[in-house]
Amino acid sequence: QVQLVESGGGLVQPGGSLRLSCTASGSIFEIYDMAWYRQAPGKQRELVATLRRGGTITYAGSGEGRFTISRDNAENTMYLQMNNLKPEDTAVYYCHPRGVASDWGQGTQVTVAS
Repeated sequence: QVQLVESGGGLVQPGGSLRLSCTASGSIFEIYDMAWYRQAPGKQRELVATLRRGGTITYAGSGEGRFTISRDNAENTMYLQMNNLKPEDTAVYYCHPRGVASDWGQGTQVTVAS
C-alpha cells in the first residue's frame, strides 16, 4: 500500500501563506485522482481541492482563488499553496486518492491565528 506523508503545516497569522506537501512512497499521481482534504475541530472532513491524473483541477469551498494545488510527478509530491489564510482555514489537512478506501495519513496541522 502506498504511504502518504503530509507536511508543511504550522501557525500563521491571518493573511499569511503556507505550502503543504504530500509525499507518496510510490508513483501514484499518474494513477489516481488526488485530493487535499481538511478536518476542523468538531467538523467532518471536507474536500479542499482535486488534481486529477489527467491534470484537471477543481477547488471546493472557500479555498478557490486562494489555494493552488499542484504536483511534481518526478518527486512523487503534491502541493497545496495556501495564500491569504483565514482563521476558518484552521484544520488538519490530509492528502488522499479520490474514491479509494485506503488508510489516511497523519495529516498536517494548520492554525491561522493572530
